[in-house]
Amino acid sequence: MAGGGAAASALSSPWRSLLQRALDGNAHLKHSTFFQLATVGGGGGRPANRTVVFRGFQEQSDKIQINTDARSNKIGEIRNCPFGEICWYFTDTWEQFRISGFIDVIDGSSPDPVKLQLRERAWFGSSVKSRLQYLGPCPGLPIPNDDLVKDVHIDPSAGPVDAFCLLVLDPEKVDYLNLKSNQRLMFTRNQKEDGSNNWMGEKISP
Repeated sequence: MAGGGAAASALSSPWRSLLQRALDGNAHLKHSTFFQLATVGGGGGRPANRTVVFRGFQEQSDKIQINTDARSNKIGEIRNCPFGEICWYFTDTWEQFRISGFIDVIDGSSPDPVKLQLRERAWFGSSVKSRLQYLGPCPGLPIPNDDLVKDVHIDPSAGPVDAFCLLVLDPEKVDYLNLKSNQRLMFTRNQKEDGSNNWMGEKISP
């Protein structure tokens, strides 16, 4: 199986239609937008894994957006080794997506105005409650005073704070498994000479 069918042609890659179908089929479950992001840890190359929230696709691309704290350990891990893998399981439809690729870290120091605009759009696309967490103490460190956390306030119209960071994962390989149909598909991206992406898919043994 190569490329994609009519349903996939409307999207930028053949696996996108499978993922969109899974998102739609599990939309009634709040946790359907949560997935695990694994990176190469800083301690001797050991794996590091955590649950993050899907913040949508970057416009006109398959790149997956994730909001995070610039002070978290994952930022140093990604800067040291900019590759990661998403593991996304949909409990109602019994589908798993493992999506691996390059991760771009976009914080306030980025020299690219387009990336800074993406970061700002992601900031305002988050709830005010979600934005408040970036004003709290540094992740992973002891909290010296609980009252400091309770007294945090934010101006809803203010732009991104320094701690807010946007991660953008550019998929290079997608491993799809459907446990109901016992079907597994592997999609691999190849880049053409003109810079465009060509996705090849094949059925593999579950």
